Amino acid sequence: MARILLVEDDGALAEALTLALKVLGHDVVAAPTGERALEALFTDRLELDFVLLDVMLPGMDGFEVCRRIRARSRLPLVLLTARGDPIDIVAGLECGADDYVVKPAEPRVIDARIKAIGRRAVTAPGPSAGRLRVGRLEIDAAAMSVTRDGVELALTATEIRLLVEFAEHPNQVLSRQTLLKRVWDYGYVGDSRIVDAAVARLRAKIEDDPADPVVLKTVRGLGYRLVSA
Repeated sequence: MARILLVEDDGALAEALTLALKVLGHDVVAAPTGERALEALFTDRLELDFVLLDVMLPGMDGFEVCRRIRARSRLPLVLLTARGDPIDIVAGLECGADDYVVKPAEPRVIDARIKAIGRRAVTAPGPSAGRLRVGRLEIDAAAMSVTRDGVELALTATEIRLLVEFAEHPNQVLSRQTLLKRVWDYGYVGDSRIVDAAVARLRAKIEDDPADPVVLKTVRGLGYRLVSA
């Protein structure tokens, strides 16, 4: 069971999702606005496991709410979007979301995403779950932390798992589908844009020049490769 913060301004939809997710075994706290969601997280300090965040909110939109959450928390977050446009989806993922679901949202799909993220949170990142070094980066896989020149980086759990996957397979090309399976724990052919957005976020945090990466290279048509000297 997960305790979910559902941020949705449509009262009827929020009620329907709350009931459906409760039937599936989850506890749900609803917030009608982004401002109220931030209060629940950082003022009320509710104990939560997961955020399910609508993109189209009155006032502060879901992208901005996601950015503010990510500035202070690694709490798993999935966007609910009525807009299937790839630009909107990538924009949401680049804000720091772990995943997205396009409306109308099927509760069992949401439940599957919650369980996949939950498994990632409790499963060791890989067979080398210890300390790994990549150039100026030191990865403590067991503690789920990454430092660069001794300074800890603000990486999400998904970004750390992605970096660990690359670090455990240096100089190997990893396809997007391989990364979806290993990092996102998807048992189906998922959306490769999730991988691309996560790699872009990771590069922004570990590369001197994300536009000209030297650590995480794109191998056109195949995937990505971590360059190990």
